Amino acid sequence: MRLGSNPGHPVPLGFVFRSRAKEEKASAADKATVTDSKQTRHPEAPKGRPTPKRSVAQSQRRSVANTTMTRKEAAKRQREERRAALERQRQALASGDERYLPARDKGPVRRFARDFVDARFNIAEYFLPMAVIILVLSMIQVPQLQNAALLLWLVVIVMIVLDSVVTGFRLKKRLAERFPDDNRRGAVAYALMRSLQMRRLRLPKPQVKRGERP
Repeated sequence: MRLGSNPGHPVPLGFVFRSRAKEEKASAADKATVTDSKQTRHPEAPKGRPTPKRSVAQSQRRSVANTTMTRKEAAKRQREERRAALERQRQALASGDERYLPARDKGPVRRFARDFVDARFNIAEYFLPMAVIILVLSMIQVPQLQNAALLLWLVVIVMIVLDSVVTGFRLKKRLAERFPDDNRRGAVAYALMRSLQMRRLRLPKPQVKRGERP
């Protein structure tokens, strides 16, 4: 005989509430089981984790492929890239291509400084051949020639200093007029160092002719 079948014995309220709670829990468990069985799981995804997006999966595969490169192969690739960069830089120094020039030679300010020096006759560029001549004269055991070599050496030094001062002053003025808002730091020293080199040995190669206004 089931409890509550006799109208003379009423069913307790606590028993009714416990029965309803058990039925609700069972129903929720059945729904969860049906929902999980309908979801498809990525074959590579671990249990209990959501399926990764396609972009994430592709990036993971690429990272795995990149890690398979050995240290020797990576070093070889770096050497090849460095060699290619040096070759591009060498060609840029010969042609004046701004894209591959070294950092010290890049920019319109440095280019103008080079053109300003290359367009002038600079006494400093003849320093090396004159130094060789003075050295040869000083080695000859003739007092008159040795005195002449010493005097010539002093004259050359004074002329180079004066010419460099004039060149630096004019270049600084032109740079201020041409590039008032750009960074001009070190441009004058860069140009004076270039003026000490013979024209045919300068890098980047001169792009203007002598006497041409930059």
